[in-house]
Amino acid sequence: MTQILVETAESAIRVIRFNRPEKKNAITTAMYHELTAALAAAAQDDAVRCIAFLGTPGCFSAGNDLADFLAFAEESPDEQPAAFAFLKALAGFEKPVVAGVDGLAIGIGLTLNLHCDLTIASDRSLFRTPFVDLGLVPEAASSLIAPGIMGHQRAFALLAMGEGMTAEEARAAGLVWRVVSPEAVETETLAAARKLAGRPIEALRATRALLKSDSAAIFARMEEEVALFTERLKSDEARAEFRRFLKR
Repeated sequence: MTQILVETAESAIRVIRFNRPEKKNAITTAMYHELTAALAAAAQDDAVRCIAFLGTPGCFSAGNDLADFLAFAEESPDEQPAAFAFLKALAGFEKPVVAGVDGLAIGIGLTLNLHCDLTIASDRSLFRTPFVDLGLVPEAASSLIAPGIMGHQRAFALLAMGEGMTAEEARAAGLVWRVVSPEAVETETLAAARKLAGRPIEALRATRALLKSDSAAIFARMEEEVALFTERLKSDEARAEFRRFLKR
């Protein structure tokens, strides 16, 4: 079964769907390579004017596949985890990005939404980042972006203490644009994508660039995070936490 589905909706909308429901859409190294390639293809295709991330019913993504992370940590390769190539591609993507979240949005399943222009979530969604719980640090420039949109204390509770957020709490914090029923998530997400795809493309692109004017700071923070994240990933503390989690 294809674990990343890339579909075209109404020619101008590229849908990228997490499709590993048996593992709560946990993302493997192979899936990250597919995600990065899908973004590159959408960036090069002039017909694509908006992309939409979707998951499966009840789960957007449970984050990184921890068995993959443990294998990476124990092999100790010199390269960065594949997640970071995807995150850099997402942060640098110049077309509008929307996401439809239904259910779990954990780790990178949450932080990728910080790079989306609009996120629509179901009222049963849960947003959480267990980075510190796993002996890691935040990624996706979340340590910079999250305090900027929700303030230090909410960001600290989310990223450092690992406290979860309901959909309504995420909306109040500025992480989510709109909360709808589970049945309406995909419809509303594609409706938003359709609306964006119908806007004058150059004016929309320029407006989006103005709103994301701190991109240099975002990429600089990503580099800081990836250095620490990779170091922590190979630490005894993190490997012990991965093994403990995988034994559950």
